[in-house]
Amino acid sequence: MLDATPFLRLYARWRLTRLSRMDPVETQRRVLMSLLGKAKDTRFGRDHGFADIRSVEAYQAAVPLRRYEDFWDRYWQPVFPLIENATWPGRIPYLAVTSGTSSGRTKYIPVSREMARANSRAGIEMLVHHLANRPESRVLGGKNFMLGGAVDLKDEGHGVMSGDLSGIARREVPAWSRNYIFPDYEMARESDWERKMEAIGRASLSEPIRTIAGTPSWLLLFFERLEAMTGKRRLVDFYPELELVSYGGLNFAPYAKVFGEWLEGSRAELREVYPASEGFIAVADRAPGQGMRMMLDNGLFFEFVPIEELDSEHPTRHWIGSVEAGREYAIALTSNAGVWSYLVGDTVRLVDLAPPRVLVTGRTSYFLSAFGEHLTGEEIDTSVLEAAGEAALEVNEYSVGARFPDADDARGRHVFVVEFRGEGPDDSRLRAFARALDGSLSRLNEDYEAHRQGDVGMAAPEILSVAPGTFADWMRSRGKLGGQNKVPRVINDPELLSSLVRLAETRLRGRLRA
Repeated sequence: MLDATPFLRLYARWRLTRLSRMDPVETQRRVLMSLLGKAKDTRFGRDHGFADIRSVEAYQAAVPLRRYEDFWDRYWQPVFPLIENATWPGRIPYLAVTSGTSSGRTKYIPVSREMARANSRAGIEMLVHHLANRPESRVLGGKNFMLGGAVDLKDEGHGVMSGDLSGIARREVPAWSRNYIFPDYEMARESDWERKMEAIGRASLSEPIRTIAGTPSWLLLFFERLEAMTGKRRLVDFYPELELVSYGGLNFAPYAKVFGEWLEGSRAELREVYPASEGFIAVADRAPGQGMRMMLDNGLFFEFVPIEELDSEHPTRHWIGSVEAGREYAIALTSNAGVWSYLVGDTVRLVDLAPPRVLVTGRTSYFLSAFGEHLTGEEIDTSVLEAAGEAALEVNEYSVGARFPDADDARGRHVFVVEFRGEGPDDSRLRAFARALDGSLSRLNEDYEAHRQGDVGMAAPEILSVAPGTFADWMRSRGKLGGQNKVPRVINDPELLSSLVRLAETRLRGRLRA
């Protein structure tokens, strides 16, 4: 196999020079004006007077914030699957099938060819930053392992295909890079996750794997499959030439320790990415936890809405020219696939402005306020991690929802379903975990603390400790087992929570309820 790293290194030098000279504000202004010019003759462009818009402020005055349902009901569903000149010029060739993490509702997100090319550029951008940090790397001297979802796409008719974003990416991958991708197409198209993991796991052990990419939770499940095959528990024993593990889609903090164990003895580095079905938003150019550099010149225009104003009639809308570091925002995208001021459902915090670097803090739906406690996803994640450390435990997965008052208890409470690593905690450590969790939530959130005072407004959290594999089985039962699916952290849908609790009741290793 030809080592293409020298060619990548030449590109990386050019790209890094360009990034060092980039003016973030002017770059984003030009991107927006370019998108408006291309889409001015679409139905959406005519509806909103794109031809007359000359500034960011005029754009924000003409185009309101929208969610998926607004686009679907008015612009996409009436002509589905042939979405042509509706919100983006020409015919949309791909529809990324996704679902709300907490609701499960299927969504069809348009992916234009411009968007597909932008996503490919983002993958190269990740390798650029890897080379900047590891100049001696030979990252394209072997195979790049993509642990994604099903790659088979459904023919919707009229030349339109739908399916997982990973399948769309695989179909549009540049011709030069196909020999550097693992698994091959036939192996990747297997739809049964268990059979797929077995096949690609065994095949990967004889390949020169240089990078591996996926969501943290599914990567760990795959690593455990390799351990079962080989009896070994270090990535260096499976892939001695591994140089990069990239991840995204979930808060990495709960997984950091166990990934460190898997990487022991390896020269591979960790690098976070921020892809969404609506566009590739950011790539880490620093160490984990230090923020991801936003891709400002890749067909996306970014807006930021203060999270506390999200449901107001006229929320403040910032952009790169006005956003502040350190505040929590809901992020909205305008893209080269025809979404305009579209709320993707993520909450973020910028840690730098020159250049803009972002951390994902949660989902706009990841707020738990069944009793007025107003907990954010970040506060819950932090508290679970702190409680696990206090009790000397490690958490594989967890979800939380509200258990409302009933005849047995007039107080509401939160129920945490938690899958711990190993054999799970005994009663004393489970009590320590619950006590530390309650204390951390109280310290981080005044509303929660007020509701917990005297055990009157809200009872202490209930903890259901479940056997390893419970969450994988739950995701499988919902048809959500695979690399593109995420375990919901906060569940506000009572039926979805009930389905998890019912399974948890059959897999209990411990239970604590005050």
